[in-house]
Amino acid sequence: MNAKGPSPQKSEVRPPKAEVRSIADLARIAGVSVSTISRALTGKGTLNEKTRERVRALADEHGFRLNVAAQNLRLGRTGAIGVLLPLGHDRGQHLSDPFFSAMLGHLADELAEHGYDLLMSRVLPGRANWLDDFVRSGRTDGVIVIGQSNQGAVLDAVGRHYRNLVVWGAHGTDLPYLTVGTDNVAGGALAAEHLLARGRRRLAFFGNVEAPEFAAREQGFLAALPPDLRAQVEIVPIQLTPESSFAAASAYFAAGNRPDGVFAASDIIGMSIVSAAAEQGIVVPEAMSVVGFDDILLARIATPPLTTVRQDIAEGARRLVALLLQRIAGADVASVLLEPRLVERGSS
Repeated sequence: MNAKGPSPQKSEVRPPKAEVRSIADLARIAGVSVSTISRALTGKGTLNEKTRERVRALADEHGFRLNVAAQNLRLGRTGAIGVLLPLGHDRGQHLSDPFFSAMLGHLADELAEHGYDLLMSRVLPGRANWLDDFVRSGRTDGVIVIGQSNQGAVLDAVGRHYRNLVVWGAHGTDLPYLTVGTDNVAGGALAAEHLLARGRRRLAFFGNVEAPEFAAREQGFLAALPPDLRAQVEIVPIQLTPESSFAAASAYFAAGNRPDGVFAASDIIGMSIVSAAAEQGIVVPEAMSVVGFDDILLARIATPPLTTVRQDIAEGARRLVALLLQRIAGADVASVLLEPRLVERGSS
Protein backbone atom coordinates (compact mmCIF):
# COMPACT_ATOMS: atom_id res chain seq x y z
CA MET A 1 0.00 0.00 0.00
CA ASN A 2 1.48 3.28 -1.05
CA ALA A 3 1.47 5.96 1.62
CA LYS A 4 0.13 9.23 0.43
CA GLY A 5 2.65 12.07 0.60
CA PRO A 6 1.80 15.53 1.91
CA SER A 7 -0.56 17.52 -0.24
CA PRO A 8 1.18 20.28 -2.21
CA GLN A 9 0.51 23.72 -0.74
CA LYS A 10 -1.46 26.08 -2.87
CA SER A 11 0.49 29.23 -3.82
CA GLU A 12 -1.05 32.45 -2.56
CA VAL A 13 -2.47 34.51 -5.37
CA ARG A 14 -2.26 38.25 -4.73
CA PRO A 15 -4.46 40.70 -6.56
CA PRO A 16 -2.55 42.84 -9.06
CA LYS A 17 -1.41 46.23 -7.82
CA ALA A 18 -3.57 49.10 -8.83
CA GLU A 19 -1.84 51.09 -11.53
CA VAL A 20 -0.78 54.56 -10.41
CA ARG A 21 -0.18 56.95 -13.25
CA SER A 22 -1.32 60.22 -11.71
CA ILE A 23 -1.63 62.06 -8.45
CA ALA A 24 -5.40 61.39 -8.62
CA ASP A 25 -4.77 57.61 -8.77
CA LEU A 26 -2.57 57.78 -5.66
CA ALA A 27 -5.13 59.95 -3.85
CA ARG A 28 -7.84 57.35 -4.56
CA ILE A 29 -5.72 54.51 -3.19
CA ALA A 30 -4.67 56.51 -0.11
CA GLY A 31 -8.18 57.75 0.52
CA VAL A 32 -7.12 61.38 0.77
CA SER A 33 -7.45 64.49 -1.36
CA VAL A 34 -5.22 65.40 -4.28
CA SER A 35 -3.98 68.46 -2.37
CA THR A 36 -2.91 66.22 0.54
CA ILE A 37 -0.93 64.04 -1.87
CA SER A 38 0.73 67.14 -3.31
CA ARG A 39 1.70 68.45 0.13
CA ALA A 40 3.01 65.05 1.19
CA LEU A 41 5.19 64.53 -1.89
CA THR A 42 6.53 68.06 -2.24
CA GLY A 43 7.11 68.66 1.48
CA LYS A 44 5.34 72.01 1.19
CA GLY A 45 2.54 73.23 3.39
CA THR A 46 1.33 71.87 6.70
CA LEU A 47 0.45 68.19 7.00
CA ASN A 48 0.27 65.56 9.72
CA GLU A 49 3.61 63.72 9.71
CA LYS A 50 1.94 60.30 9.94
CA THR A 51 -0.14 61.06 6.85
CA ARG A 52 2.92 62.35 5.00
CA GLU A 53 4.87 59.14 5.73
CA ARG A 54 1.93 56.91 4.70
CA VAL A 55 1.47 58.72 1.40
CA ARG A 56 5.18 58.57 0.61
CA ALA A 57 5.30 54.86 1.44
CA LEU A 58 2.38 54.22 -0.93
CA ALA A 59 4.10 56.27 -3.64
CA ASP A 60 7.28 54.21 -3.21
CA GLU A 61 5.32 50.94 -3.26
CA HIS A 62 3.75 51.89 -6.61
CA GLY A 63 6.86 53.48 -8.04
CA PHE A 64 5.17 56.85 -8.41
CA ARG A 65 7.14 60.09 -8.63
CA LEU A 66 5.43 63.46 -8.77
CA ASN A 67 6.34 65.52 -11.84
CA VAL A 68 6.32 68.92 -10.15
CA ALA A 69 7.18 70.81 -13.34
CA ALA A 70 4.29 69.25 -15.22
CA GLN A 71 1.94 69.83 -12.30
CA ASN A 72 2.89 73.50 -12.11
CA LEU A 73 2.48 73.84 -15.86
CA ARG A 74 -1.07 72.49 -15.65
CA LEU A 75 -1.85 74.84 -12.76
CA GLY A 76 -0.28 77.82 -14.48
CA ARG A 77 2.17 78.40 -11.63
CA THR A 78 5.85 77.88 -10.84
CA GLY A 79 5.71 77.47 -7.05
CA ALA A 80 8.49 80.04 -6.66
CA ILE A 81 8.75 83.72 -5.72
CA GLY A 82 11.61 85.86 -6.99
CA VAL A 83 13.44 88.00 -4.41
CA LEU A 84 15.67 90.56 -6.13
CA LEU A 85 18.21 92.92 -4.57
CA PRO A 86 19.16 95.71 -7.00
CA LEU A 87 22.42 97.43 -6.07
CA GLY A 88 22.56 100.29 -8.52
CA HIS A 89 23.54 102.87 -5.91
CA ASP A 90 26.12 100.75 -4.07
CA ARG A 91 27.55 97.92 -6.14
CA GLY A 92 29.95 96.89 -3.39
CA GLN A 93 27.19 95.79 -1.04
CA HIS A 94 26.90 92.02 -0.51
CA LEU A 95 24.30 89.52 0.66
CA SER A 96 26.35 89.11 3.84
CA ASP A 97 25.17 92.59 4.85
CA PRO A 98 23.34 91.96 8.16
CA PHE A 99 20.18 93.76 7.00
CA PHE A 100 19.95 91.65 3.84
CA SER A 101 20.69 88.46 5.76
CA ALA A 102 17.92 89.14 8.26
CA MET A 103 15.37 90.12 5.61
CA LEU A 104 16.15 87.12 3.39
CA GLY A 105 15.89 84.74 6.34
CA HIS A 106 12.47 86.04 7.33
CA LEU A 107 11.25 86.01 3.71
CA ALA A 108 12.41 82.41 3.21
CA ASP A 109 10.54 81.34 6.36
CA GLU A 110 7.35 83.16 5.35
CA LEU A 111 7.36 81.80 1.79
CA ALA A 112 8.01 78.25 3.00
CA GLU A 113 5.00 78.53 5.33
CA HIS A 114 2.88 79.23 2.25
CA GLY A 115 4.40 76.45 0.14
CA TYR A 116 6.65 78.60 -2.05
CA ASP A 117 10.32 78.34 -2.93
CA LEU A 118 12.51 81.45 -2.90
CA LEU A 119 14.48 82.30 -6.04
CA MET A 120 17.00 84.95 -5.02
CA SER A 121 19.14 87.18 -7.23
CA ARG A 122 21.57 89.98 -6.40
CA VAL A 123 21.26 92.39 -9.31
CA LEU A 124 23.93 94.81 -10.53
CA PRO A 125 21.76 96.77 -12.98
CA GLY A 126 23.46 97.22 -16.31
CA ARG A 127 20.41 97.54 -18.55
CA ALA A 128 17.13 99.39 -18.10
CA ASN A 129 15.08 96.23 -18.83
CA TRP A 130 16.68 93.88 -16.27
CA LEU A 131 13.48 93.62 -14.20
CA ASP A 132 11.20 93.35 -17.23
CA ASP A 133 13.36 90.49 -18.55
CA PHE A 134 13.11 88.66 -15.23
CA VAL A 135 9.32 89.06 -15.05
CA ARG A 136 8.82 87.90 -18.64
CA SER A 137 11.03 84.84 -18.11
CA GLY A 138 8.12 83.20 -16.26
CA ARG A 139 10.39 81.63 -13.65
CA THR A 140 8.32 82.85 -10.70
CA ASP A 141 4.72 83.58 -9.74
CA GLY A 142 5.61 86.98 -8.33
CA VAL A 143 8.50 89.25 -7.42
CA ILE A 144 9.67 90.91 -4.20
CA VAL A 145 12.29 93.63 -4.66
CA ILE A 146 14.36 94.60 -1.62
CA GLY A 147 15.12 98.31 -1.90
CA GLN A 148 14.45 100.74 -4.72
CA SER A 149 18.14 101.69 -5.01
CA ASN A 150 18.43 104.17 -7.89
CA GLN A 151 16.13 102.02 -10.02
CA GLY A 152 12.94 104.05 -9.64
CA ALA A 153 12.33 104.37 -13.38
CA VAL A 154 12.78 100.60 -13.88
CA LEU A 155 10.35 99.76 -11.07
CA ASP A 156 7.81 102.29 -12.34
CA ALA A 157 7.91 100.85 -15.87
CA VAL A 158 7.36 97.26 -14.74
CA GLY A 159 4.83 98.21 -12.06
CA ARG A 160 2.54 99.68 -14.72
CA HIS A 161 2.03 96.33 -16.48
CA TYR A 162 2.85 93.68 -13.85
CA ARG A 163 0.63 93.32 -10.79
CA ASN A 164 2.54 90.66 -8.88
CA LEU A 165 5.29 93.01 -7.68
CA VAL A 166 5.90 94.25 -4.12
CA VAL A 167 8.86 96.41 -3.14
CA TRP A 168 10.51 96.95 0.23
CA GLY A 169 11.32 100.63 0.21
CA ALA A 170 10.23 104.21 0.52
CA HIS A 171 6.50 104.92 0.32
CA GLY A 172 4.99 107.11 -2.37
CA THR A 173 1.33 107.80 -3.11
CA ASP A 174 1.91 107.95 -6.88
CA LEU A 175 3.92 104.74 -7.27
CA PRO A 176 2.48 102.17 -9.73
CA TYR A 177 3.56 99.25 -7.53
CA LEU A 178 2.95 98.13 -3.94
CA THR A 179 5.45 98.98 -1.23
CA VAL A 180 6.08 97.80 2.29
CA GLY A 181 8.50 99.85 4.33
CA THR A 182 9.21 101.90 7.40
CA ASP A 183 8.17 105.54 7.61
CA ASN A 184 11.69 106.78 6.95
CA VAL A 185 10.77 110.45 7.27
CA ALA A 186 9.35 109.82 10.75
CA GLY A 187 12.46 107.77 11.60
CA GLY A 188 14.76 110.63 10.62
CA ALA A 189 12.72 112.98 12.80
CA LEU A 190 13.09 110.61 15.77
CA ALA A 191 16.87 110.72 15.37
CA ALA A 192 16.90 114.54 15.22
CA GLU A 193 14.68 114.90 18.27
CA HIS A 194 16.85 112.51 20.24
CA LEU A 195 20.08 114.33 19.42
CA LEU A 196 18.51 117.69 20.26
CA ALA A 197 17.32 116.29 23.60
CA ARG A 198 20.93 115.26 24.27
CA GLY A 199 21.98 118.89 23.78
CA ARG A 200 23.76 118.22 20.48
CA ARG A 201 24.02 121.20 18.13
CA ARG A 202 26.88 120.50 15.66
CA LEU A 203 25.15 117.84 13.62
CA ALA A 204 26.00 115.64 10.64
CA PHE A 205 24.14 113.14 8.47
CA PHE A 206 26.06 110.20 6.95
CA GLY A 207 24.42 108.39 4.03
CA ASN A 208 24.05 107.92 0.29
CA VAL A 209 20.88 109.76 -0.70
CA GLU A 210 20.76 108.07 -4.14
CA ALA A 211 18.70 105.44 -2.32
CA PRO A 212 15.14 106.79 -1.77
CA GLU A 213 14.98 105.33 1.73
CA PHE A 214 18.14 107.17 2.79
CA ALA A 215 16.94 110.37 1.13
CA ALA A 216 13.71 110.15 3.15
CA ARG A 217 15.67 109.61 6.38
CA GLU A 218 17.75 112.69 5.62
CA GLN A 219 14.59 114.65 4.80
CA GLY A 220 12.93 113.75 8.10
CA PHE A 221 16.10 114.50 10.04
CA LEU A 222 16.54 117.97 8.56
CA ALA A 223 12.85 118.89 8.80
CA ALA A 224 12.79 118.19 12.54
CA LEU A 225 15.66 120.60 13.28
CA PRO A 226 15.38 124.34 14.05
CA PRO A 227 16.19 126.42 10.93
CA ASP A 228 19.50 127.70 12.30
CA LEU A 229 20.81 124.19 13.04
CA ARG A 230 19.39 122.77 9.80
CA ALA A 231 21.47 125.21 7.77
CA GLN A 232 24.66 124.03 9.49
CA VAL A 233 24.18 120.26 9.17
CA GLU A 234 27.02 118.54 7.31
CA ILE A 235 25.87 115.98 4.76
CA VAL A 236 28.51 113.30 4.32
CA PRO A 237 28.00 110.95 1.32
CA ILE A 238 29.07 107.48 2.39
CA GLN A 239 28.71 103.94 1.06
CA LEU A 240 27.06 101.06 2.88
CA THR A 241 29.81 98.48 3.22
CA PRO A 242 31.74 98.39 6.52
CA GLU A 243 35.07 98.93 4.74
CA SER A 244 34.01 101.92 2.64
CA SER A 245 31.97 103.58 5.39
CA PHE A 246 34.83 103.20 7.89
CA ALA A 247 37.33 104.66 5.39
CA ALA A 248 35.07 107.63 4.62
CA ALA A 249 34.38 108.33 8.30
CA SER A 250 38.09 108.07 9.14
CA ALA A 251 38.96 110.58 6.41
CA TYR A 252 36.20 112.90 7.61
CA PHE A 253 37.44 112.94 11.22
CA ALA A 254 41.12 113.08 10.20
CA ALA A 255 40.31 116.31 8.33
CA GLY A 256 39.46 117.90 11.68
CA ASN A 257 35.66 117.68 11.51
CA ARG A 258 34.13 117.37 14.98
CA PRO A 259 30.31 117.12 15.05
CA ASP A 260 28.83 116.41 18.46
CA GLY A 261 25.84 114.55 17.04
CA VAL A 262 25.65 112.17 14.06
CA PHE A 263 22.70 110.47 12.39
CA ALA A 264 23.82 107.49 10.28
CA ALA A 265 21.53 106.21 7.53
CA SER A 266 22.14 102.59 8.65
CA ASP A 267 23.52 100.70 11.63
CA ILE A 268 26.53 99.50 9.62
CA ILE A 269 27.43 103.11 8.88
CA GLY A 270 26.76 104.07 12.52
CA MET A 271 29.10 101.40 13.89
CA SER A 272 31.77 102.38 11.36
CA ILE A 273 31.51 105.98 12.55
CA VAL A 274 31.97 104.92 16.18
CA SER A 275 35.10 102.89 15.27
CA ALA A 276 36.57 105.67 13.13
CA ALA A 277 35.92 108.24 15.88
CA ALA A 278 37.73 106.07 18.44
CA GLU A 279 40.82 106.01 16.21
CA GLN A 280 40.84 109.81 16.25
CA GLY A 281 40.39 110.02 20.03
CA ILE A 282 36.72 111.09 19.83
CA VAL A 283 34.92 109.43 22.72
CA VAL A 284 31.37 108.19 22.09
CA PRO A 285 28.99 109.23 23.62
CA GLU A 286 30.77 111.82 25.79
CA ALA A 287 32.11 113.93 22.91
CA MET A 288 29.79 112.73 20.15
CA SER A 289 26.40 111.00 20.08
CA VAL A 290 25.70 108.54 17.25
CA VAL A 291 22.28 107.28 16.11
CA GLY A 292 21.90 104.54 13.49
CA PHE A 293 18.93 103.07 11.62
CA ASP A 294 17.65 99.45 11.32
CA ASP A 295 18.34 97.81 14.72
CA ILE A 296 20.26 94.83 13.37
CA LEU A 297 21.60 92.33 15.91
CA LEU A 298 25.15 93.72 15.71
CA ALA A 299 23.90 97.12 16.86
CA ARG A 300 22.89 95.59 20.20
CA ILE A 301 26.28 94.02 20.87
CA ALA A 302 28.51 96.78 19.51
CA THR A 303 30.84 98.74 21.82
CA PRO A 304 29.14 100.88 22.90
CA PRO A 305 25.73 99.45 21.95
CA LEU A 306 24.26 101.59 19.20
CA THR A 307 21.28 103.85 19.70
CA THR A 308 19.17 103.34 16.59
CA VAL A 309 15.84 103.83 14.86
CA ARG A 310 14.26 100.38 14.72
CA GLN A 311 12.37 99.06 11.74
CA ASP A 312 10.61 95.74 12.24
CA ILE A 313 12.25 93.53 9.60
CA ALA A 314 10.32 90.39 10.57
CA GLU A 315 6.99 92.18 10.29
CA GLY A 316 8.12 93.76 7.04
CA ALA A 317 8.86 90.33 5.55
CA ARG A 318 5.49 89.01 6.69
CA ARG A 319 3.69 91.94 5.08
CA LEU A 320 5.67 91.65 1.83
CA VAL A 321 4.68 88.00 1.42
CA ALA A 322 1.08 88.57 2.50
CA LEU A 323 0.54 91.44 0.04
CA LEU A 324 2.15 89.55 -2.83
CA LEU A 325 0.08 86.40 -2.27
CA GLN A 326 -3.08 88.50 -2.10
CA ARG A 327 -2.12 90.14 -5.38
CA ILE A 328 -1.47 86.74 -6.97
CA ALA A 329 -4.94 85.68 -5.83
CA GLY A 330 -6.40 88.73 -7.61
CA ALA A 331 -7.17 90.88 -4.58
CA ASP A 332 -6.88 94.66 -4.54
CA VAL A 333 -4.58 95.62 -1.66
CA ALA A 334 -2.77 98.76 -0.56
CA SER A 335 0.82 99.54 0.37
CA VAL A 336 1.88 99.26 4.02
CA LEU A 337 3.80 101.86 6.05
CA LEU A 338 5.38 100.61 9.29
CA GLU A 339 6.05 102.90 12.23
CA PRO A 340 9.67 103.26 13.39
CA ARG A 341 10.76 103.30 17.04
CA LEU A 342 13.80 104.85 18.68
CA VAL A 343 15.88 102.38 20.72
CA GLU A 344 18.20 104.18 23.14
CA ARG A 345 21.53 102.55 23.95
CA GLY A 346 25.05 103.55 24.91
CA SER A 347 26.14 105.50 21.82
CA SER A 348 24.11 108.60 22.70
